[in-house]
Amino acid sequence: MLHRGQESTDGTGGGELTVPMAWLYAEYIADELLRTGDLMPPTSFEFRAGRDALALTVFLSDSGGELSGIRVITQLETWLSLTAYDQPWHTWVREHLALRTAEAAGRAAPDPDLELASAAWRWLEETELLAPDLDAVPGGGSVPGEDDGPKVWTAAWRLGLPLGHLAIHLF
Repeated sequence: MLHRGQESTDGTGGGELTVPMAWLYAEYIADELLRTGDLMPPTSFEFRAGRDALALTVFLSDSGGELSGIRVITQLETWLSLTAYDQPWHTWVREHLALRTAEAAGRAAPDPDLELASAAWRWLEETELLAPDLDAVPGGGSVPGEDDGPKVWTAAWRLGLPLGHLAIHLF
């Protein structure tokens, strides 16, 4: 039996904490994919952007509520297609977050998984990072002696998404 102050994963009982297991598992998967790819230092904002973008992809693509039972290998193709350059990922995230929020509105207790996913999305949308200009014309616009080329301020999700996609490829 759980007592007040102990953690519960199923949200049953009164006064107990609900552990956001689905979000934490999605974040763990994303973190492992990025660490395996060794694309960025784990302490960088770029790594956080990639982790949050991948975690949102993993979390929101779990439409059946079976995230804890997902076998990562079977989901890689789905995640690759969702994070591909030519896909409207940001629109997909907005739509799926709105659907989950509407579903949660009818429940008495708040959904801690959804709260963390929403916070990650807000950070990805509202935070801008200085990054290489991926749309710059190759060979043009760079300053002599500057090895990284032109940089622009961009929404964190625009940097994190390709990092996440590449990490999936490297897995």
